[in-house]
Amino acid sequence: MSVILKTKEEIGYMREAGRILKACHRRIESMLTPGITTEAIDNFVEDFLAEQGATPEQKGYKGYPYAICASVNEIVCHGFPSDTALVNGDVVTIDMVVNKDGWLADSAWTYAVGKTDAKTARFMKRTEKAMHQGIAQALPGKTVGDIGYAIEKCVKPWRYGIVKPLVGHGIGRIMHEQPDIFPYGKPGQGIRLEEGMVITVEPVLTMGPTGAVYWEDDGWTIRSADGSIGAQYEHTVAITKDGPLLLTV
Repeated sequence: MSVILKTKEEIGYMREAGRILKACHRRIESMLTPGITTEAIDNFVEDFLAEQGATPEQKGYKGYPYAICASVNEIVCHGFPSDTALVNGDVVTIDMVVNKDGWLADSAWTYAVGKTDAKTARFMKRTEKAMHQGIAQALPGKTVGDIGYAIEKCVKPWRYGIVKPLVGHGIGRIMHEQPDIFPYGKPGQGIRLEEGMVITVEPVLTMGPTGAVYWEDDGWTIRSADGSIGAQYEHTVAITKDGPLLLTV
């Protein structure tokens, strides 16, 4: 599949999907208190998106059965919502793709439930920073390698693990378009970015240093191999001549 460039009008449609997605995340943030279940969050998202005239794009994608991915603690990505109550100190990543009138936006955010310790809070904040370092390279003429290098360079001094099999991607009317956006790389290498591209930048880190993971038998749930917690932050970003345009804020 080749890279699909978007017009300003099409990016505007994606920005509307991103507006709905961000509003949903804000509501989720206020709900994530000890005692709530990720199953309840999933049900809320279904209802919220329906009220907005939107749908959860990943529900049914390759058989995925839920509106969100809800990854708790050592589950670093693609966790299933469950009826287990969250407790004080849990860390949960909510990842979702919103479809509004056939155009998509994708964003993940990691939240602390109740109060967390300083080490975990610092890990979360640094993971978000790594995402923004990558986004800063999302400029016409740069390459996907520039984005990955910026993320890797940011993370290296902290000795966290980068989950290298999990990558960002192009997005538009389809959830996963070209190019892949790796969370590591070399400057100047890979596909060159052009005005009109829309991509996701979404580093997934583990607090442990290896970034090694394994897939559970359900084929979706991904856990850190060392049992350390994971974090993921993701925005949908349009490449414009005026700089990166975040569509999910």
